[in-house]
Amino acid sequence: MELEAPASTAVRLPRGFTELLGDFLAHLELERGLSPNTLSAYRSDLIGFGAFLESSGIDPLAAEPKDLAAWSAWLAEPDEGERPAPSTLHRKAASIRSFYRYLRREGLVDDDPTTGIGPQRRRKTLPPVLTVEQVEALLAAPSGSTPQAYRDRAILEVMYACGLRVSEVIGLEMADVDTEEGVLRARGKGNRDRLVPVGSGAIRAIDAYRTAGRPLLAGDRHEAALFLNYRGRPLSRQGLYKIVQGHAETAGLGEAMTPHTLRHSFATHLLAGGCDLRAVQEMLGHADVATTQVYTHLSGTELHDVYMRSHPRASKPAPGE
Repeated sequence: MELEAPASTAVRLPRGFTELLGDFLAHLELERGLSPNTLSAYRSDLIGFGAFLESSGIDPLAAEPKDLAAWSAWLAEPDEGERPAPSTLHRKAASIRSFYRYLRREGLVDDDPTTGIGPQRRRKTLPPVLTVEQVEALLAAPSGSTPQAYRDRAILEVMYACGLRVSEVIGLEMADVDTEEGVLRARGKGNRDRLVPVGSGAIRAIDAYRTAGRPLLAGDRHEAALFLNYRGRPLSRQGLYKIVQGHAETAGLGEAMTPHTLRHSFATHLLAGGCDLRAVQEMLGHADVATTQVYTHLSGTELHDVYMRSHPRASKPAPGE
């Protein structure tokens, strides 16, 4: 089966992936007799998967379970309000499993790397929240004085200090960050810009990166983006995921942690410290405060502590005492 490039945009696929996909789709059409609509869904799912492999530098014939877990986490963790429907996640996972079962039957791979991903469904529980100690371990994970180390420290500090979405982090430009005023401009959903305070730790990390890291990454290129990859180009979404997950593993936090975990921890820690819900809403860039309320899942002890610190009559003795 001949594959045509998508009309909307050119998708880069790993070397040899197009041929593998064509053979697989021919198998589905000729041997299993699947309908054109079903074949189109398989094709779409697998081209998206192939683009993820290409951006992550993964050979489809050498993919490991951890690579499929990263794909699964990336697929299920877009910005709030944009998660695919459970049926879509389930279908995409089924497409990838079917593809690798075919490759194994054909003797092209020895092991099936999809055995651990399972069917994807909408998560019923919120992502885990890091403790303050875990955040400190994560922020300390990028060590050394390489350009990448300066960049990664700045990225992690900014994500925790400002609670930015992945798209907002990679969309930051040099002119968006004012370290003297301690504020940055985030480009949110619907092209809604907002100003977000930046703490001193993040300011120091950004200044160090802009002085000692970014110039070496940029070389002769004149990119507006703040965060660059080793080629001097703007960091991609997949690249950011790999950076966060790599340092999370170094810090002993596991591969399942995603960039959204830092955003979630940012909001939860602010609320646990008594920050006003509307202020957190503004910093997160939520159009509706109801979206922000999902971050208020504090424990009973934390709620009690916040109440005792915040309510004007919480700690006052009753009359006659």
